[in-house]
Parts: sequence; C-alpha cells; structure tokens
Amino acid sequence: MTERLAGKTALVTGAAQGIGKAIAARLAADGATVIVSDINAEGARAAAAAIGGKAKAIAADISDPASVKALFAEIQALTGGIDILVNNASIVPFVAWDDVDLDHWRKIIDVNLTGTFIVSRAGTDQMRAAGKAGRVISIASNTFFAGTPNMAAYVAAKGGVIGFTRALATELGKYNITANAVTPGLIESDGVKASPHNEAFGFVEMLQAMKGKGQPEHIADVVSFLASDDARWITGQTLNVDAGMVRH
Repeated sequence: MTERLAGKTALVTGAAQGIGKAIAARLAADGATVIVSDINAEGARAAAAAIGGKAKAIAADISDPASVKALFAEIQALTGGIDILVNNASIVPFVAWDDVDLDHWRKIIDVNLTGTFIVSRAGTDQMRAAGKAGRVISIASNTFFAGTPNMAAYVAAKGGVIGFTRALATELGKYNITANAVTPGLIESDGVKASPHNEAFGFVEMLQAMKGKGQPEHIADVVSFLASDDARWITGQTLNVDAGMVRH
C-alpha cells in the first residue's frame, strides 16, 4: 500500500482471523512491524506467516494480566516497544436476554472491556516510557448505537469501550498519544459467518445507505488512517463504519 507506517511497531489483538487479521495485514502493508496476537497461538502463527514481512506472532490472553505482561516484555525485547495499539480481541455472543446469566455477563465484560483496559494500560505505559507519540485504536461496535438484541453483555461492553476511549484521550493527550474507537457494522468475517449473525445480512443491508456486505478490509482501511500521521489531530472520537446503517 504505502510506507507511511515505516519504522513503527503495531500490536493487533485478536488478529488470528477476521477483522484483526485484515487490520494486521493492512498495517504491515503500510510498512509497520506488526505483532499478531491472539489467544489462539496456532492461528496467530498462521496469520503472521500469511501476512509475511515483519509480522510476528505472540500468543496472549488479554483478560489475564500476567499473560499481557509477558506479551509486552516480549515486544519490548523484539522491537523496543509499540507505537500503535489496536484493541480488537473480543467475544461476539448470540444469547437471548432470558439466557444471560452472571457468568456469561462477566465473561463478556472481562474480555471485551476489562481486556481492553489491561492491554491499554500496558501499551500506553510502554509508549510513554519510550517517549513515543502513540496511537490507541479500539474496535467497538455499532450495536452500541442500535441496541442490537441477543447481545446485551456485548453491547454494554462495547459502550464501555467507547466511554473508555474518550477518557483515555483526555488522560493521554499531553503525551501526544491519541485514542479513538471504530464501530463496525455487521462484517462478513470468519466469526460472523460461523454464527447466527450470518443470517442478519439481508435485514442489515435494508437499513444501510449503501448496499453490500461489510468486509474486514473496510475496517482495516479506517484503522490504517487512524494509525497514521494523517490522523494526528484526531482523538477521543468514535468513527462509525457501517455503510450508513446508523447515522448519528
């Protein structure tokens, strides 16, 4: 694509497949050294191999502080630390409200919201220690705006990610670290195609201003922009990427 991220190191969580893999591939194409991280170690290695170049795989569980600490120690040893953090890892459930119990709620919040905090804590500490002007980009969801059914804990967690992003931007602006969120609509990713959400494309397309199915690359292109110097004056924002399904 370009070399606009040359010399930068980017960490993409949940990058073994789908949106995360597409983001990692795009950032690598833009010249970054990309750390492909996922709880699925084999999937992370396969994705890094497919991306090629300077992509490296490191397995980690973002909901486990010890695992995240080890992840960042390895990144420090390999590259000297990150410049770009993409919080993509999440669990996307399909659970009716009457079946939402506390165990399900805690699991979704632990990964989708608390995991974003744990990784952002370690990532921005590493950026500041190196004096780097960094980028934090968190993948939220337009379900927060739509109140999508069968996803109560997920909608709550992604709403939390949006709120956290706004606060993080305020906290880190003085260090020249930006924090923004991206809210995809329904995306034809590996995970969606293997879930009941795959049946919703027809309905969603009726609501979109533009027709067609969202692709992981649509999200990757936006993340690439936010990671670049072109977006250096944008922080604390939520960019909705859903072909105009939700207009706000």
